[in-house]
Formats: sequence, C-alpha cells, structure tokens
Amino acid sequence: MLHHLMVGTWTPPGAIFTLQFDDEKLTLKLIKRTEIPKDEPISWMTFDHAKKNIYGAGMKKWNCFSVKSPIEIVHQSSHPLGGHPKANDADTKTRAIFVLAAKKPPYNVYGNPFYDYAGYGNVFSVDEEGGLKENTQNYEYCPETAIHGMVFDPTESYIYSADMWANRVWCHKKDPKTGHLETVGSVEAPGKGDHPRWVAMHPTGNYLYALMEGGNRLAEYVIDHQTHMPVPTHKIYPLVPPGHQEIYPKMYRSDVCFLSNSGKYLFATSRSNSPSLTGYIAAFKLTETGSIEKQICLNPTPTSGGHANAISPCDWSDEWLALTDDEKGFVEIYRWNEEFLGRVAHCDIPEPGFGMNAIWYD
Repeated sequence: MLHHLMVGTWTPPGAIFTLQFDDEKLTLKLIKRTEIPKDEPISWMTFDHAKKNIYGAGMKKWNCFSVKSPIEIVHQSSHPLGGHPKANDADTKTRAIFVLAAKKPPYNVYGNPFYDYAGYGNVFSVDEEGGLKENTQNYEYCPETAIHGMVFDPTESYIYSADMWANRVWCHKKDPKTGHLETVGSVEAPGKGDHPRWVAMHPTGNYLYALMEGGNRLAEYVIDHQTHMPVPTHKIYPLVPPGHQEIYPKMYRSDVCFLSNSGKYLFATSRSNSPSLTGYIAAFKLTETGSIEKQICLNPTPTSGGHANAISPCDWSDEWLALTDDEKGFVEIYRWNEEFLGRVAHCDIPEPGFGMNAIWYD
C-alpha cells in the first residue's frame, strides 16, 4: 500500500515536500516539491483534524495551506506573530517554532513563538474550510519563556507546554466554547539545566512525558486529576548513552517524543552538535495505564540529525515511523517489529534546511 508524508524546511526558500512510501516494496521517493512563500520555511507543521489543511510555523509567520491531495497543496494565508510588540520586528530573533491543532471543536490552532520576546502563546480561530482566520488570544506565560512543544490531554480540556528557557512545564485550561486558555500553573523541571523541549501524553490522560533538551533525558509525570497539574514520579531515563554528556559537555540536545498509535510505546530522539557524532532514538514500553515499564533501546541515528532527528510514528499502526534529518537532508522509514527497530527505506533530499518534521497524510 502507498502512503504519503509531507516535510518542511528550517531555512529559506520555503517549500513543502511530499514523499511516497510503499510498505510492500519498501521504497521511499519524493513525488512533489510545492513552492510556498520563500521567506516562510516551515520548521514545524501539523494537519487539522480532517487532514484538509496544513498549519505551519514559518519564521515570522503562522501559515496555512489547503490540501486537496498529497500533491495539491495551496497556500491560503499567513499571519504575524502575536503577543510581544517586538516579536515581528526584522531585527529580533523571535520566530514561530511550533503549532498544535485542536482535534475537537472549536478547531482552534495554537502557536508558540520562540527565542526572544516569546512569553505569549498565540491562539487562532479557523474558518469553515479550516483555514486560519484570526488571532483571537495571546495568552501569557512569563518573560523568560520559550515554549517548544505542547500537547492536549485526551479530552482537550487542558494543554501542557514544555518551556525550555523558563525550565518548567505549564498547564493551561481550555475554555470549551472559545478555545481560549487560562493558566492553571507550572512545575519546575527536575534539574536546573534540563530545559524541557517536548511533551507527550498517554491516551488515558494519566501520564505526561517531558523530554529535556539540556538534560538529554526523559522524565515521567503523573497527572493529578484534581488539579490537572503534572506531578514528578522521579522516573527519569537517558536519551544519550550514560556518561556521554560528561565526555562531550554540551554536545547533545534532545529533540522530540511521540507515542505509537496504540499508546503501548513511546519514542524519543536526541541530536548531537557535531557531524562526527550521531544522535539517538530511544524506545520505551508503557503499561496500560501509561506509566513507563522499561526503556527498550537507545539506538544511534545515521547522523547528528542537525536541527531535526525528529521521529514521526504513523497514525494507523505501530509498525512504521519516519525520521527526518537536516544535517545531510533525508527522510528514513523504520519498522517497529517485535520491539526491534529496523530501517527499511531512505530518500535523500539535499535542499537547504530540509528535514524538519514529517506528517503522515495516509
């Protein structure tokens, strides 16, 4: 059967790349390069709930594209960053970094600016076709904030944010009618230099997993169902081989974590800052309630990963995962079988900044 994935870039010129994976022949190939506004390369993209639109974090813009088919992707609109008045200035480092789309109505889109002047999250409404409509709220974190990843609880009543620069994990409550967010609270990361970058949540809503970019480890939290705040369980797992950070200080920076389709497994990745050292993929087995039962593996990736090394499990089974790379520019498909991870397909795309996250269309 044929499957399609879309991938963006970290640097201009902006483009969306569509790849085709054949799960019988085990081949992966580029079938379309869609030009988009050149100054809006997408460092993170996601589908809406119906996979009819792609929302992107495009430098100083939040952008939206209608998807008619894997090779029919059309730019619809671009919106400036909300929040701090200096965020959109050409001489500030502030850029759009992450975007999350609600899967339940109202189908708002939630975006996170990053680097400087990033103390606000941006909330957008959508039109009848799912296109970005208007910036309806800019909710506040704190002046030190730099959010890099967010996740909803299963009911989409609460949203959790990984704050790298303020070194904490936030919880916000979502208004069921407007989709606007209200601060519940935040919890400090386990270590001073952990810098939470990514969060994932178990389908039961019992456990939250926070990936630490600076600490290069994965921390487990249990959700207090009275307060909805994450509470540390003090279970922490390495995302680079033990001792590596001491041998190579500040060489590694962990990237993303995602659950498999069934919720039985959790995958996480790390990157290195040198082409001479690889990044890593970790896999974890989860219990039915969501606690981490064990770390299964910590496998080296082909390269450092560059800015990427982002793992993307498919959304219909536990079998297939995509890995993107922007050191050399490629996408790979891995097969998860009997708790072993094997690379089965590879496609080189040597374009500037290529290889941010992959999203599975079908």
